[in-house]
Amino acid sequence: MKRVIVISTSLRHGSNSDILADKFVEGALSAGNNVEKISLAGKEIQFCRGCFACQKLGRCVIKDDVNDIMAKVLEADVVCWATPIYYYEMSGQMKTLIDRLNALYPLDYRFRDVYLLTTAAEDDEQTPKRAVAGLTGWIDCFPKSRLAGTLFCGGVNDPRDIEGNNKLQEAFELGKAIC
Repeated sequence: MKRVIVISTSLRHGSNSDILADKFVEGALSAGNNVEKISLAGKEIQFCRGCFACQKLGRCVIKDDVNDIMAKVLEADVVCWATPIYYYEMSGQMKTLIDRLNALYPLDYRFRDVYLLTTAAEDDEQTPKRAVAGLTGWIDCFPKSRLAGTLFCGGVNDPRDIEGNNKLQEAFELGKAIC
């Protein structure tokens, strides 16, 4: 059994990336894993100030929701990010959280496998390319971890457009394969 954290970065109710994340969660649970989904909707996440105090303290000095999220990521075996693609890139709230997770860098993190689930109105297979590159930049700072898998569902724009899409089953299977 692995400890899996799924971070849903969309702030929109009924978002396609959040629904995709739910299916990944279902799959990971069906494989017997301990899974927690964290939605960034309603969370206070301020911008990184670049003070680097986190490198000495092992936590951020900004008092918002990030330190609680960071503690869960630190103890996870698997981290899955779910984001809508905005202008061919990850959501701003995902990038802001990634920047704020800088305190993890010198710590003894557990996560080895990182997944990325993306959705977009654009359907071209190259659409998530920059988001994957951005997340890979974060992963590269944690040499014991790797990008274990990605899943893109294009052609979904309005809330819940993804319902009935075969990518939901793929997300379930991706989560189920975690063992």
